[in-house]
Amino acid sequence: MTCPDAPRQDGGSAWTPSHRGTVHPAHAGAAHAAPFAPPAPADRTAHAPVPSARAERGSAAPDSAGEAPGPRGRPGRDRYLDLLRAVALVRVVVFHLFGWAWLTVLFPSMGVMFALAGSLMARSLARPAAGVVRSRLRRLLPPMWAFSLVVVPVMFALSWNPVREEGLWWFVELGSYLLPLGAPPFPEESGSAGGWLELSWADQAAGPLWYIRAYLWFVLASPLLLKAFRRLPRVTLSAPVALTAVIGTGLVTVPGAFGEGLVDFAVFGSCWILGFAHNDGLLKEIPRYLAVSSAALVMGFGLWWASGHLTEEGWNLDEIPFAQATWSLGFCAILLLHAPSWQKLPGRLAAWDGPVTLANNRAVTIYLWHNLLLMAAAHLVDRLWSVPWLGDTFDAQIEQSYEVLILIAIWPLTALAILAFGWVEDVAARRRPRLWPNGKGRTRGA
Repeated sequence: MTCPDAPRQDGGSAWTPSHRGTVHPAHAGAAHAAPFAPPAPADRTAHAPVPSARAERGSAAPDSAGEAPGPRGRPGRDRYLDLLRAVALVRVVVFHLFGWAWLTVLFPSMGVMFALAGSLMARSLARPAAGVVRSRLRRLLPPMWAFSLVVVPVMFALSWNPVREEGLWWFVELGSYLLPLGAPPFPEESGSAGGWLELSWADQAAGPLWYIRAYLWFVLASPLLLKAFRRLPRVTLSAPVALTAVIGTGLVTVPGAFGEGLVDFAVFGSCWILGFAHNDGLLKEIPRYLAVSSAALVMGFGLWWASGHLTEEGWNLDEIPFAQATWSLGFCAILLLHAPSWQKLPGRLAAWDGPVTLANNRAVTIYLWHNLLLMAAAHLVDRLWSVPWLGDTFDAQIEQSYEVLILIAIWPLTALAILAFGWVEDVAARRRPRLWPNGKGRTRGA
């Protein structure tokens, strides 16, 4: 949560081995170190990967409210949008492990997630606004509290202390673990080099909380945003992009945590409002050729801007707020223009119905815990070298497939996190707690 001048996208960062040197913070707090690389054999005892920056602010801790956004009056879940949300989650995990910058162009997960959440919020606001906001907060905060209840005590147990110079303000900031209106504090170094808890583990653990903050801001602003959109749709949709052009390019800098939150709000605001347009059916009223060509022009502008503002991470749009805002807006517009509104996944996609349903019902849990789970997965793969015969015999193979092995290991660990903490999402939504809500044996949307 370092720089106020750029958004944190995708909820995490690329992973680099701790032995490669000092981890440099991302310019935008997004994901940004070199892709994860296998360590040299001599460094095996200390090569557990750690994200190079704050969690890539953008993967998206999706809305897991148990509903899917869709056109007004359409009952049930929209499985096309559920599929997009699940793909966004997987893309976040893959990006945070491999650090491939081109993934931010191929599929801007965070923009997609905010667009879907905006559509859902607009549909919900057919009810009284105060009740809808309370409901969203009730669904959002308890999973975060469960996460904080584990992470924060560990920080203190590892000798984290209040910052004396900040006085009482430090404790106010600590309250962001309960109500994330701002950026929560964390120790810059905690744990031990090469240990199960790497020195930067707290930094990485707190990284995904940027999304909870951004989502909270959007929820609180949505009643007014929706009124403004329905009165002046074009102005409201374009206003966040214009704001990004001012505060996301360095033209004007808003300092501190408020500046960080404001940039996040601006970068993804148009995607959120685009969700309003999708819910209201306005996208269907625009001639298809005009909508697609306009979206393509906006995306083209985003790539053009990025080409002139490349950072050391190259085409990582998470580092380039204005490019992220425009590319994500055009990308999401095309996805929603062609939304088929499936009642069930068609053809071969039907085989993925269970995982897609599970990912949507446990999206917040998966997103909050995935950074810590990646670190845990790396440590498990490290242990392969300690297994008699296996480590010596397959030394080269383990090293060459190190990241792939981590990617394999992360999913069983994710399953354990779902079993341990996912039920909190049900309690928050006032549903009966379920350990594995993949939709099997239940009605759709359960």
